[in-house]
Amino acid sequence: MIYIILAIIVFVMLLVFVPVVFLIIKSKAKNNIIVDEQAINRGDVQEIIAPLWHSVSIYDDVEKYEEALKPYTTQQRYIFAIEWYLAEVGNGGHGQFYTNSTGIVWEDSLNGLKEIGADKHFEILKESVDRMGGSPSKDREEREAEFDKISPDFEDLDMRLFETDGELVEKMLKYIRANKDSFYFNNS
Repeated sequence: MIYIILAIIVFVMLLVFVPVVFLIIKSKAKNNIIVDEQAINRGDVQEIIAPLWHSVSIYDDVEKYEEALKPYTTQQRYIFAIEWYLAEVGNGGHGQFYTNSTGIVWEDSLNGLKEIGADKHFEILKESVDRMGGSPSKDREEREAEFDKISPDFEDLDMRLFETDGELVEKMLKYIRANKDSFYFNNS
């Protein structure tokens, strides 16, 4: 009987303390993000958009997404969205991109690809948007229903994107370096 009580106490303590410790660690990490000339010169796109990774949720509704993006520049927003696009398509194709929470960034990704001069990539994403009916919902459930109804085939687009992936990262870095003032960040 005593072991059951001790197990319950330990379990409750874990439920309470682990999330609190996690939030403390996360808030400390969030408060020490610096994107400066050195960070940009290292050429790690994820490091450069780290402020957004830590504060912009793609898992909520579009209003929360838009609100979380307000402190950031349009340039940061576009690179953030393109990174999500690349990550999802690289992991499971355009189908995964649209049916996961990441589909909320499709329009920012499209605008970003155009802005950075990634014409081939813009055309690939634009074609996927067209196959999703021309303007996929930013609401995940609605987008999933659209996907199920349309059942688009993205295999050719997935392959085209995979063939040009490294090229896109180079275009992103060139854009970041040309607009570096828009990416500087310091909240330490």
